Amino acid sequence: MSTTTGQRPMRADARRNYERLLAEAKSSFLEHGADASLEEIARRAGVGIGTLYRHFPTRLALQEAVYRDEMEQLAAKAYELAETCPPDEGLAAWILAIAEYSRAKRGLTQTLKAVIDLHSDLFVRCHDEIQTAAETILARARAAGTARSDLTTSDLLRLAHALSVASERAPEDTGRLLSFILDGVRPRS
Repeated sequence: MSTTTGQRPMRADARRNYERLLAEAKSSFLEHGADASLEEIARRAGVGIGTLYRHFPTRLALQEAVYRDEMEQLAAKAYELAETCPPDEGLAAWILAIAEYSRAKRGLTQTLKAVIDLHSDLFVRCHDEIQTAAETILARARAAGTARSDLTTSDLLRLAHALSVASERAPEDTGRLLSFILDGVRPRS
């Protein structure tokens, strides 16, 4: 978690508590939905409820932190792949990462979207962050000639989502379905 301007960085123990709370909240929201017990989240994180409320003054603040963290991880994955993989491999790996995230965290994402205002600054920032990450990895693939010039970032994100839905009941088909998507993404000869 980054601190806002004017805040001091967290002490190491406070940072560990924050990260444990966030991890347990993700797990609890996935298992039990938006109304997961905050007391149970604190207990599973090994801290008292007061520590939870010091980091997250409201249930919504905790839910928003979980959503923000999830989106930041997906965006970071795009930048990592853009730096470490050839453009076509990075694009394929990111489509797969988004699809796997969507499939694995479908309940969590739906839960969080149900409680977070879709017009809030947080949602808009996260949406923009994912769009920018998608554009970064897509631009590399276009520049290398491995992605169609008319493929938009929205198209890319929709294809990743479609892959997650299509492979939800048959995860063993994910690789095969991804190859079909990649065939459609590549420029026509």
